[in-house]
Amino acid sequence: MVERRVMEGSHAVAHAVRCCEPDVVSAYPITPQTHIVEKISQFVADGDLKSNYMRVESEFSAMSASVGASATGARTFTATASQGLMLMSEVLYNASGLRLPIVMSVANRAMGAPINIWNDHSDSMGVRDAGWIQLYAEDNQEALDMTIQAYKIAENQDVMLPAMVCMDGFILTHTYEPVSIPKKEKVKEFLPEFDPEIKLDPENPLTLGTVGFPSDYMEIRHEQYQAMENARDIMPKVFSEYEEKFGRTQNTLTENYKTEDAEIILVSLGSIMGTIKEAVDELRENGKQVGAIKIKAFRPFPDQELIEGLQNAEAVAVLDKNITLGKKGALYTEMKDTLYSADIKPQMTNYIVGLGGRDIPRQSIKNIVQQTKDDLNNGQTREVRFVDLKEE
Repeated sequence: MVERRVMEGSHAVAHAVRCCEPDVVSAYPITPQTHIVEKISQFVADGDLKSNYMRVESEFSAMSASVGASATGARTFTATASQGLMLMSEVLYNASGLRLPIVMSVANRAMGAPINIWNDHSDSMGVRDAGWIQLYAEDNQEALDMTIQAYKIAENQDVMLPAMVCMDGFILTHTYEPVSIPKKEKVKEFLPEFDPEIKLDPENPLTLGTVGFPSDYMEIRHEQYQAMENARDIMPKVFSEYEEKFGRTQNTLTENYKTEDAEIILVSLGSIMGTIKEAVDELRENGKQVGAIKIKAFRPFPDQELIEGLQNAEAVAVLDKNITLGKKGALYTEMKDTLYSADIKPQMTNYIVGLGGRDIPRQSIKNIVQQTKDDLNNGQTREVRFVDLKEE
C-alpha cells in the first residue's frame, strides 16, 4: 500500500531520501533548502533513518564530505540553493570527474546581487556544464519520485555520475500538496544497495583523484561525455521500471501536453509547467491550437524527444527562468542548437520570465501565446522578450 499525505515539497524530498537510505548525509542550511535537511535530521534522530548525519561548516564542506564518503562506496545525499551551490561549485566538478554518484537536491533560488531569496533557475543553470545530471520537478510528487530515480540512474555502472534534482524554491519547497510516499521495502526492491566496482578500501588500496596529464586528460573527459550519453539511454528504462513498480507514468525525458495539432508550442521546465498547462487548457477552450512540452532532464539534454515533439509546430515559445547575460536564456540556446541540425525550422522566441521570484500568472502565459501568434503573422521583430517588465 502507498501512504498518501499532504506535505510541503521539502518534506516530500526528505521522505524520498529516507526510503533510499543513504549512508551519509552532509548538511548545511540555506534558504529555501533548509527544511529538507531539517526533516532528514528528524528522521535520523527518531531512528527512522540510519545514516551518518554530518553537520558541516559550509556548502564547500558539504560537497567535499559527500565526495569523500562517496569515494569509499557510501551512498550520499546533500542539498543546497543559490549562493550555496556556487560555493560548492569547485567540488561539483571533482564529484563528476571522479565519477561519484552523489545525489543532491537544489531548491532553485535567484543569484545575488541584489540579495534575493526567491525562485528562478540562475543557480542550477550556472553549473549546467559541471558534469552533473540535472532533473527538474514540476510538483512535489515529481520531486520525490525524481530523487529516488536519480540514485538509480547515477549509480548505474555505465553512468556513475552525480545527479541534482532541481525544485523551485518556495513554490515547491514550502507549498503543501498531496504526495504518495512509497514503502521503504518497495524502494529497496527498485533501488538495491550501492556497491561500486571501484572504491577506496583499506584492504585493497588504490588512489583516486591523481593529476591528469595532457597525455590522458582528454580521454578522461571523453569517458565522462560518454557516461552522460549512456545516461540518456538509461533514464527512460529507469522511468519505465519506476512506473511499473509505483504506477506513475514518467518514462521519457520530456512530457508532451496537447501538442498533436498545436500550431504554437510552449517549452519550459519546473513548476511553471503547471501554470502553462492551465493556460493551454483555457486557450484550447477558445479554439487556440496551443500545446506545451515540459523538459524533465536538462542534462543530458533531450534532443531527439524535442525534435519529435516539435515536428508540427509553426512557432515555439521558450520560457526561461534565467538569463545568460550577453546571450539569451539557457534553455533557448540549447534548443536552438538542437534544432539547427534538424529538418524542422519553427519560428522561435525566447521569453525571460519570473526572475527573482516575479509571479507568472496565467494571463502572462496567454499574452506570450498572443505575442508569438502576432510574430507569426506579421514577421518576428525580436528574438528575446522580458515578460511583464515594468516600464518606469
